[in-house]
Amino acid sequence: MASDGCDTDPGDLPVAVKILVAGGFGAGKTTLVGSVSEIAPLSTEEVMTEAGMGVDDTDGVEHKTTTTVALDFGRITMSGNVVLYLFGTPGQGRFWFMWDELAAGALGAVVVADTRRLETCFPAVDFFERRGVPFAVAVNQFDGAHRYTAEEVREAVDVEAHVPVVLGDARLRESGKEVLLSLVEHVIRRRSPALSG
Repeated sequence: MASDGCDTDPGDLPVAVKILVAGGFGAGKTTLVGSVSEIAPLSTEEVMTEAGMGVDDTDGVEHKTTTTVALDFGRITMSGNVVLYLFGTPGQGRFWFMWDELAAGALGAVVVADTRRLETCFPAVDFFERRGVPFAVAVNQFDGAHRYTAEEVREAVDVEAHVPVVLGDARLRESGKEVLLSLVEHVIRRRSPALSG
């Protein structure tokens, strides 16, 4: 049979996986995407203006001067030929309407939690639980913030035992890779019964 001119084995093609990175305002989503991305990340960070005053909850992050207004985008190649495309969501409530569009086709998600303002991650946890999207919780340990164990955070956020809760620092590439690997392993475990049955 004649070849179509393509000598590439389909097994050699990269597997593209869409991952959302969500969480509260100022939790470290943009930082996480930027620290792990192997390409220059796309960021829609804009200077905060008076338009957000009284609308965005800046308690605990008063020093923050920029905010994501659409999305962050990055890419990282995991072992073999698995490529993760990371889509960071905006954290303010007024932009949550975008989450449905960004979540379309996502295989999993990372919820970035800030223990100084843990309640800001609750909407993201709820969002993914209601849609059945597997997720991991990345606890961004800010300098000077009280340190909690993964189990203390799990209990406070009220996530099930199978949901990975990973302590780390969004600024550090290895820390970000650890949470992404935990998420990928979690997704594989959840899909394994469906694949074998």
